[in-house]
Amino acid sequence: MIKRFFAFLIIIVFVILLPTLFVSAQNKDKIMFYWGQGCPHCAKVERYIQENHLDKYFNIESKEIYFNKKNRQDFLNTCQKYNVPLQKEGVPLALINNQCIIGDQPIINALKTKLQSISSATSSSPHRQIVQTKSQKLTFPLIVGAASVDAVNPCAFAVLIILMTTILVSGKRKRALFAGISFALAIYISYLLMGLGIYRALATARFSGWFIKAIGGLAILVGIFNLKDYLWYGGGGFVIEVPRKWRPKMKTLIHSVTSPWGAFGIGFSVSLFLLPCTSGPYIVILGMLSQKTLFLPALMWLLLYNVIFILPMIFITIAVYFGLNPQKAEKARQKQIKVLHLIAGLLMIAIGIIILLNIA
Repeated sequence: MIKRFFAFLIIIVFVILLPTLFVSAQNKDKIMFYWGQGCPHCAKVERYIQENHLDKYFNIESKEIYFNKKNRQDFLNTCQKYNVPLQKEGVPLALINNQCIIGDQPIINALKTKLQSISSATSSSPHRQIVQTKSQKLTFPLIVGAASVDAVNPCAFAVLIILMTTILVSGKRKRALFAGISFALAIYISYLLMGLGIYRALATARFSGWFIKAIGGLAILVGIFNLKDYLWYGGGGFVIEVPRKWRPKMKTLIHSVTSPWGAFGIGFSVSLFLLPCTSGPYIVILGMLSQKTLFLPALMWLLLYNVIFILPMIFITIAVYFGLNPQKAEKARQKQIKVLHLIAGLLMIAIGIIILLNIA
């Protein structure tokens, strides 16, 4: 009864937080930005908007006009309303303070002026420096927190323990050591490549400020599902782990490993089985980075994230090499599985709240 009460309480908290996903930035100035796919001048303005995180300060509505007839008509109506000469109708065009501004540099200059009016109220330092410093300070704990959720995920522990048990049947601990390290390295490379692909896709797509709110909501949802597994393990017909139907096939693949090279190859295949239970925190971080961080800084964050993700695999591998019994490790994992879900749930909810509050 007590567990059900807490489960109900968590649902109520989520319902209370859910409306924040749909609250627009009413206190932000609205800027209409018309652009065209393939226009280099439009791309210059877009880069400035992204690099300075302007969606945090303005309600920017972007409309592509080359391939969208509705947006094209809206663009023409705007030009007509604000008496833009026919020979000057073109993109990029921004509607700022009820003025149509045309051209990349004029738009950027107008945005800089608005930014200066905001930043001067808090600091005399350049706005971009303020935003980047704040973003860097908050991105680190978010990355470490989300990666820690993945690192303590019971799925990854289970897979590695099965692998180590299989290799140790031969009685060769050194082979098991290299197999475990090879397996972890394969997981690292696989997740890094998948992460870069998802980052590219999300960064290329154009999203409004609502997307970050949705990412925050996803983090809280993942956290609630993990808390559900702590309070009511298996309740609702699912757990945030590898689907039960997939487990026999996954175990068959792992049991076929006989060498470090085999462990490396199987690591790539098994990473796909792990996605349902490990992708939640990763998607949250990738969504945040894609909207707030350029490629090279994002790459550095993803390298760090995946190092943290595989650290427990490396530690368990070394511990088995020095005498840890894999069967005992598996029993300990099963005994603490609910606690692992509790830790993951609390961390993800905290990350989600930070993102929703627009701190990150």
